[in-house]
Amino acid sequence: FDSYMIPTNELEMNGFRLLDVDNRIVLPMNTQIRILVTAADVIHSWTVPALGVKVDGTPGRLNQTNFLMNRPGLFFGQCSEICG
Repeated sequence: FDSYMIPTNELEMNGFRLLDVDNRIVLPMNTQIRILVTAADVIHSWTVPALGVKVDGTPGRLNQTNFLMNRPGLFFGQCSEICG
């Protein structure tokens, strides 16, 4: 699954800068979700603060995180590591 941030110059009038993406994911409720993460270049870190989820992507390693989707809503993930 790939999802990329929408560039600022392509955002709609009420879009959220640095939060809106081109491909949103829809997750089922009351289901344990497992996410596998890696990186191709440098360390990346991704978080969904409202769900208490944070995971690092490290080159050459496979990392995982689990969480339970127990409420409906629109949740925003964001970068939480300066990379590059």
